[in-house]
Formats: sequence, structure tokens, C-alpha cells
Amino acid sequence: MLTWKEFTAASPELAAIGREHLYQWGIGLAFLATVRADGGPRVHPVCPVIGDDAIHVLIQSGPKQRDLLRDGRYGLHSETFAPPREDDGFYLSGRVRPVHDAGVRQQVAQQLRTERQTEELWPTFDQDLLFELLVDRALLTLTQPGAGFPKGPTVWVAP
Repeated sequence: MLTWKEFTAASPELAAIGREHLYQWGIGLAFLATVRADGGPRVHPVCPVIGDDAIHVLIQSGPKQRDLLRDGRYGLHSETFAPPREDDGFYLSGRVRPVHDAGVRQQVAQQLRTERQTEELWPTFDQDLLFELLVDRALLTLTQPGAGFPKGPTVWVAP
């Protein structure tokens, strides 16, 4: 498993287009898949936060948080919907690492304030758990060639 920084160093072009996909609306938006206790999938929308060193998600108390604490496997998917590139997609998978470092949490909070152009964060922010997403695989799917990538799937697997 690699950190976002290590993934970016290993595959800079793929990381750059992945960031563009995840931030296509100005803030990070994606669907996070986790593994339920019975082994089935669970999917929820999330707002990933990509910094220079790491990609994080804040998860409030509930089933998704319990899934990540129990199992740790995730899939993160973002898809474009606007023509002419509708159905282009970017996907990461791997494992999460809970983050308890107050300094990292403050960095994420400041980035959220900057991205959203506000000082106010949501009411549960201080109770939400912070997770770093470690990267094992990445998938870029393009409906037409672009950004140096061919039409179709481009798969990257961590060494």
C-alpha cells in the first residue's frame, strides 16, 4: 500500500488526472465503498481531501465508520457526467489507516476551509474520524483518449 504522495511519485500523470476527476466540482466528491460485516458492499458519497502527502476522508459515526474500523478495505470512485466525457471514471482501492494526529487533522480542516471558502465546518466535524486512504490499485477509464491516456481502462497496481 502506498500513500498518496508515494502513488503520485510512482505514477504522476495518473495521480494528476485522478485528482482532476475527484475535484471536478471544486471540492473532492466521490463514492466510498466499504465491506459490511456480512461481506457485502456498502456505498456512500464522501468528500475526499487530497493534500500534498495524503488523501483523507472524514467519516461520521455509523455503519461506514464501523466498516472501516473493522475491515479497512475501501474503493473510491468518481465519474464524470457532462458530455463529451460522460462515463469517464477514476477509481482507487486499498486500505484505510485511522489518523489520530491533531496536526494532520488541523491541516485537513484548514484545507477544507480553503476549498469551501468558509470558516465554518459541519457540526459533527470534531467527532468524525479521520482516515487516510492508502493506495493499492488505481483505475482510469476514458470514453475517448485524453491527457496521455488511451480510450478504455488504464490499470495501475502498487509494486
